[in-house]
Amino acid sequence: MEKQVDILIVGAGISGVGLAAHLSKQCPNRSFEIIERRESFGGTWDLFKYPGIRSDSDMSTFGFNFKPWKKASVLADGSSIKGYLSEVIEEFNLKQKIHFQHRVLSANYDSDTRKWSVVIEDAHKKQQTWIANFVFGCTGYYNYDLGFQPEFQNQSDFKGTFIHPQHWPENFNYAGKKVVIIGSGATAITLVPAMAKGGAAHVTMLQRSPTYIASIPSVDMIYDKMRKVLPEDLAYKLTRARNIGVQRAVYAVAQKQPKLLRKFLLKSIEMQLKGKVDMKHFTPDYNPWDQRLCVVPDGDLFKILREGRASVETDQIDKFTATGIQLKSSKHLDADIIVSATGLNIQILGGIQATIDGEPLNTSKHMLYRGVMVSDVPNMAMIIGYINASWTLKVDIASEYICKLLNYMDSQGYNQVIPQGDATELMDDTVMGSLTSGYIARAADVMPKQGKHAPWKVSNNYLADRKELKHASFEDSVLKFEKKSDQPLVKPRLVS
Repeated sequence: MEKQVDILIVGAGISGVGLAAHLSKQCPNRSFEIIERRESFGGTWDLFKYPGIRSDSDMSTFGFNFKPWKKASVLADGSSIKGYLSEVIEEFNLKQKIHFQHRVLSANYDSDTRKWSVVIEDAHKKQQTWIANFVFGCTGYYNYDLGFQPEFQNQSDFKGTFIHPQHWPENFNYAGKKVVIIGSGATAITLVPAMAKGGAAHVTMLQRSPTYIASIPSVDMIYDKMRKVLPEDLAYKLTRARNIGVQRAVYAVAQKQPKLLRKFLLKSIEMQLKGKVDMKHFTPDYNPWDQRLCVVPDGDLFKILREGRASVETDQIDKFTATGIQLKSSKHLDADIIVSATGLNIQILGGIQATIDGEPLNTSKHMLYRGVMVSDVPNMAMIIGYINASWTLKVDIASEYICKLLNYMDSQGYNQVIPQGDATELMDDTVMGSLTSGYIARAADVMPKQGKHAPWKVSNNYLADRKELKHASFEDSVLKFEKKSDQPLVKPRLVS
C-alpha cells in the first residue's frame, strides 16, 4: 500500500500538536498528516503515569503562544496538560489528521524524485509506504520504549517490587509500604512527596549526589488577579513575558555570578528545612545550571522531609539484598518497593532508520541550521526544546519559522531545500549545550552537534532565537533551493 502525503509530522505530543496548529493557521494551502505510535496523543504526558507527574516549567510558558493556560496553577499535572492538548486538537480539527498506533520504521529521501519514502507499521502490524514531500520530526528526544536502567549488583535478590517510573503499573498500591526512590532529578523529587502523601509508610530518596532545587508558588496570584480585570489573552501574554524574563535572568546570573545564585538557592533550602535535615543532602558540588535546575511547588518536598514522612540518603549502592539496598557506607535501607528514577535514554527522530539515497543518516555527524533543520538533509526539520526554559517556547518559534519557509518555497515554486553544512563548523558539543547531566552525556553519539558560529550555533536563548527566526532571510549562502522543473542541482552530501 502506498499513500501520498504533503507533510508528514512524526509524533502527536507537545511538538507535533503545536506544529500542526501553526500549519493550520499559517499554511492553509499545505496538507499534513500526523503519525503517532501510541494509542493516544500527548507524548510524554500520555506515557508517564507515576504519582505526582507534573510539568517542571510554569504553564504560562509551557502553554502555546496562541492558546492561554486558563488556570492560576503555576505547574500542572499530567492529566491537565493532556486536557489542554485535547482542547488544541479540537479547536484546530486535528483529530482526523492523527493516525494512532502507526510506527515509522524507516525513511529514505530520494534526491531524484525529491520525496521521502516512509515505511510505516500500522496497528495490525502491516507495513505501508507513505510518500511525503516533507518530514518533520516531533518525537522529542527520549526513548519511549526503555528508560535508562543501570545494572545493580545482586538486583535479582530483591524480593519486593522493582519499578522504573517510565513503566509505572496501573492502579499500583503502595499504601503502608516502605519505598526507596533511587535518583535526585525531577522525577524523584516529584515522587517523594506524592508517594508520602499517597499513603506510603516511609519514602527514602537515595541519591549519589545532590541537585539544586528551587521552591516556587503553586498558584500565580498576580496572574489570577490580572485575569479578573484584563482580557484573558492579554493577561496570559503579560504573565508569559514576565516569566520568560525571569527564566532568562536566573540563567544569566547562573552563567555570570554562579556563586551568588548558589548562595541564594542554598539559603532558601536551608530556611525551608528549618534544621530538620542535614544541608549536605542539598549542597551540590557543581554550579547552578551546570545541570538542570529542578523546581518544587510550595516546597512540598521540604515539608514532607521536615515532617519525617520521608528522608534523604546521599550514598552509593553496594548491592541489592532480599529486603532492600545495602549502601557502601554499610547502612541498609529496608524496602518493600524500589523505584529506579535513574533517568531516560536519548534517541533522535523516535529511533527512525533514516537514509538519503540509501546512505544511512548519522545525526551525531550533523548540525542544526538555526536550531531547526538538519544540515545536508533535504526537506526535513526537527523540533528540540530548550534545556533551560519551557519546551513549548521552542515549539512555537520553530513552527512559525517552518511555516514561513514553506510559504516562501510556495511563492518561489521550490520543492526542495537543503541547509548545506560546513565541516569546519562542527564541534564536539551537542545541541544540548554544556549541561553535564548523565542523560546528555549518554547522548553524544546520537544528538546533532553544535557549530562554532551562527547559523549552526544553538544558543538555548529563547529571546535571541525568537528575534533571529522572526527576521531570518531564506536567501543566504547556506540554504539551497530547487524548483519543481529543475534537474537536481544539489545532491545531498552526508558527513561520514
